[in-house]
Amino acid sequence: MNFEQVQKVLTEKGEPAYRMKQIKQAVFVNLISSWEEATIFSKDLRAALGKTAVNSLKPVSVAESADKNTVKVLFEMVDGEKIESVLIKSKDGRNTVCVSSQAGCSLACAFCATGKLGCKRDLTAEEIVDQAIYFARELKKKDEHISNVVVMGMGEPFLNYDNVLKALRTLNDKDGFNMGARSLSVSTSGVIPGIQRFSHENFQVNLAISLHAPNDDLRSRLMPINRKYHLKDVMAAVEEYVRLTNRKVFFEYLLIDGVNDSLNNAEELAEIMSVNHLYHVNLIKYNITSGKFRASPYERREAFKDILEKHKISVTFRVSFGEDISAACGQLAGKRNEKK
Repeated sequence: MNFEQVQKVLTEKGEPAYRMKQIKQAVFVNLISSWEEATIFSKDLRAALGKTAVNSLKPVSVAESADKNTVKVLFEMVDGEKIESVLIKSKDGRNTVCVSSQAGCSLACAFCATGKLGCKRDLTAEEIVDQAIYFARELKKKDEHISNVVVMGMGEPFLNYDNVLKALRTLNDKDGFNMGARSLSVSTSGVIPGIQRFSHENFQVNLAISLHAPNDDLRSRLMPINRKYHLKDVMAAVEEYVRLTNRKVFFEYLLIDGVNDSLNNAEELAEIMSVNHLYHVNLIKYNITSGKFRASPYERREAFKDILEKHKISVTFRVSFGEDISAACGQLAGKRNEKK
């Protein structure tokens, strides 16, 4: 929902200033799906809003995993570009929505399906927020609500910094969606200028770093962005972030068979992580995106984790959801969902 368009309509209609607060209530709290549902407003105002202030996304297809814990939606935007978003239902009752920040991605990480698309364009703040709103409406039908929103879908959030921050602030707005900042997370592949800006936002949104390798040579092969932002410099930016915010930072590490899962790799990662007690490692099972890589065997994943724990590194295995519908980490590719 483009609120600049909404404000334009309100101004043209000579509506009082408090009307915007009522509109936010209708959109973010009542979760209306059309302006006709907002009967608090005059028929004339509803008609004007219906012509101008429209949803930025249209769901094209929906896929649900076999265990019914994951739902992936393919959205089409007004210019025809497509993105995917995912709802993850945890056993503890949490409903996490993973939203995209770009149509495609320019980073071309070797293990990621999104990177093969290239970047079509940045998403607007409204397009990012509307992904969460869609799932909030769907959950409301079951008397449920969104617990968390993570900007970890298609795209590199810090290459679309302004729109991502605007979207996060909209979701956090007490007059809007009113989601606590600590229930919001953003993940970056190590865009140092973005990390530096984020350090000064005074905004308690969780920061995650897509690491996936413990040294420059391996990381540059897996993640070409490392050739621009070297691992040592990324970690220096993260350390400064922690110094300024005193907030925990999460590091995501996909375990890929024979690539980054050796015991030596684990020792290297432990050395990097031992620098700060506010670092936490999320180990993630690699989800197939091509025939090039395979997931690490269970025994090696356990051995890798054991080494980190031996060095007293805070670490957990992050449970993967939706691999059977290509909704897991690295699998989003903006294609029509086959499994309905």
